[in-house]
Amino acid sequence: MNLPMLAGTISAALFAAGLLPMLLKAARTRDLASYSLGSLVLTNVANAMHSIYVFSLPAGPIWVLHLAYVLASGLMLAWWLRYRGTGSAGAAARNKATVELQQSN
Repeated sequence: MNLPMLAGTISAALFAAGLLPMLLKAARTRDLASYSLGSLVLTNVANAMHSIYVFSLPAGPIWVLHLAYVLASGLMLAWWLRYRGTGSAGAAARNKATVELQQSN
C-alpha cells in the first residue's frame, strides 16, 4: 500500500469514527431538535448527487468515507422524521404544556 492510499484509509476511518458520537447520541436520546429538516434533506440530496461521482472512481477509501456519510445522513433524516417531538426537547415542551394546562384548570 502506498502512502496516499494509507493516508486515505486512515483518514476515512477517522472521519467515519467521528460520526459515531453524533449517531449514538441521536439514537440514545431521540432528540434531534437541533437539526433542521431542510439541512438534513439537502445533505441527503447532495450525498445522492455526489454518489454519482464517487462511485465512478475506483473502489478505495473514498467509497468507505462516502458510504459513512450517506448512512449517517440517511439515519439522521429517518430518525428526525420518526422521532420529531419525542426527544428530550419534545418531552420538555410536552411537560411544560401539561403544567400550563393543569394550572389553567
